Amino acid sequence: MKVVDPQGRTWRVSRRWMPWRRKTRFGSWGDGPVFSGSLGDDPISAIIGIVLLILFIPVLVLGLVVALEMLLLLLVLPFAIVGRMLLGRHWRVEVRERWTFAWEAEVGDWSDSGRAIDTIARGLRQGMPPWQAAGPVVAHGLPRHGLPPEGQPPPPR
Repeated sequence: MKVVDPQGRTWRVSRRWMPWRRKTRFGSWGDGPVFSGSLGDDPISAIIGIVLLILFIPVLVLGLVVALEMLLLLLVLPFAIVGRMLLGRHWRVEVRERWTFAWEAEVGDWSDSGRAIDTIARGLRQGMPPWQAAGPVVAHGLPRHGLPPEGQPPPPR
């Protein structure tokens, strides 16, 4: 669920389907300089081409790692869903400011997580931080004095 708070920040409140959060990030692709042209066939151009190839190898490796992680996520997703349904694992509700992780909490079953999402979204619309907006709906990790639970970073300002 997408929510905008009184300061104009955009929050996303949702269930986390996988047992873990994604670790790899793409960053901002396409913001760099664009090279359009040929290198030529003299020795200087060959050296420049080799240097550019060496600089491009990390980008290829990163793309491969991201693709393998996505494949692993797609392979594990059916088992994670069946495990949550059959074994009664609790759902985790995750709050992100735009796409940056801000806070999460473990809640009960599917309907409990739906109520938690609605409650947190309502609190965020009123300007509360996510850990205060969660209130008594969240089963674990209730904060004291409006501070985030231990190990949870405060939302970016």
